[in-house]
Amino acid sequence: MQADAPRACRFGRRWYLNNESWHPSVPPFGEMKCILCWCVSGETHCQRQECPPSACASPATRDNPCCAKCRGECCAHTWHR
Repeated sequence: MQADAPRACRFGRRWYLNNESWHPSVPPFGEMKCILCWCVSGETHCQRQECPPSACASPATRDNPCCAKCRGECCAHTWHR
C-alpha cells in the first residue's frame, strides 16, 4: 500500500474503503438503518438520518421507519455529509 493512497476504515470487525458508506450493525440490535456511516481518509463518520418535524396529529412510520410521516405523505430521505 502506498503512503499517499486513501486509507480504509475499520468499523467493528469489518474494513471499508475510502468513500464507502454503510449502515452500521450494532449487537444485539442488528443493522441500524436510520444511521449512515462513511469512510473519509481512514476516519469513520456516522450520522443519524435527519427528519423534518412532524406537524400532524397522528403520524405514521410505515413508509419510513426512521421518520414519522403524516398519513398520505411520501418518502423523502435526507442525509447530510
